[in-house]
Parts: sequence; C-alpha cells; structure tokens
Amino acid sequence: MAQSDVSAAAPGPVSVPASAASATSAAASASAAPASPSLTALVQRHLLPGRSLLAVLHAIQDETGFVPPETVAPLAQGMNLSRAEVHGVLTYYHHFRTQPPPALTLQLCRAEACRSMGTEALAVHIEACTGERFDTQPETSRTARHPPTVGLESVYCLGQCALSPALTLNGTLHAKVTPQKFDALLALAHQQVLSTVTKPDNP
Repeated sequence: MAQSDVSAAAPGPVSVPASAASATSAAASASAAPASPSLTALVQRHLLPGRSLLAVLHAIQDETGFVPPETVAPLAQGMNLSRAEVHGVLTYYHHFRTQPPPALTLQLCRAEACRSMGTEALAVHIEACTGERFDTQPETSRTARHPPTVGLESVYCLGQCALSPALTLNGTLHAKVTPQKFDALLALAHQQVLSTVTKPDNP
C-alpha cells in the first residue's frame, strides 16, 4: 500500500490536528466496542517499540486493506492515548480506510502535467462509467448492502509526467490513458476480479 499521503515515520508523540480533535470525542464512542481476539492480536503485532501511531495505522492497513474501527480501543490502550486521539488521526487522514476496500482501486493522477493532457475530462468519463465519485467515502449502510465495485482516488504524481494522463488500477501503472483505453482496462480488471471470485478451491 502506498504511503504517499501520510508519513509513516512521524517522530515523537502523536499530535492530533485541532480540526480533527474538536470533532472526534463523541464519534470515538462508536469505536469503543470491545475488539475481538483476532483484532486485538492484529494490533499487538504492530505495536512495536518506538513506532508512532501513524506507522501502526499504516501497518494495520497494509495487512488487512483497512483499519477496522474496533482497533481504536486496543490502540489507545496500547499507546497510552485516548480513543478520541486515535479516532481523530484515523479519520483526519484520507489515506486510511475504515471499511474494506472495493474489489478495484483506481488512482488517477491529477497533477498539473496530467491536467494539461486531459485528465479532468478522463475523470468525468471514469465517474460516469463506474457510477462512483473521486475521493468520497461511501456511507457505512451503503457499503454493507451494496459494496462499491470501484474506489476512485486522486493522487498528485505517479512519475509519468511525459506519458500523461496516468493512473493505477489495483496498483498496476498505466500511462497515456484515453477514455477508450480506460474502458478496456476496466473491462479486463472486472474479468480478472470475477475469475478470482468464481475460481474453485483446490481440493
């Protein structure tokens, strides 16, 4: 999992942004339910000496694909923080997910080089094709009933400025992406996901 949005080696004690801390005390109570033994073990695996809260959150998401809200309480206890502090950091940074990720995650570069080559028109096409919106968190109730097939994320440089527009689809980099090329990539990715889901287990 890329760590482009947040530094995973933030030194010293955690510092909760004021805009996050002021709004999280009540919300953190939703994460106060006891964690299952498996989630407690997950937290303990990553509570290494000297690790910052950001580094632990990154490690949990790298392992599971998201940070379960039920890990807030054991994280707070293990790092001698309040639940509001942990919840504030978890929800302040858009990099962290609190729900399982979609089957497909698309990251579209929206930096200047790509914008000059039509990435915003491509973004409109992508949203129309997928029915999703960039950089939005689906509501928990909707996620439970109808999990999104594709998650759309904006990033700001994939190192392909000379080959823009550029995007990644489940971590695979694609350059010089046109609407037609995107349609083909999306269709192939859906086929791959479907084949993985329907593939019978080996006896």
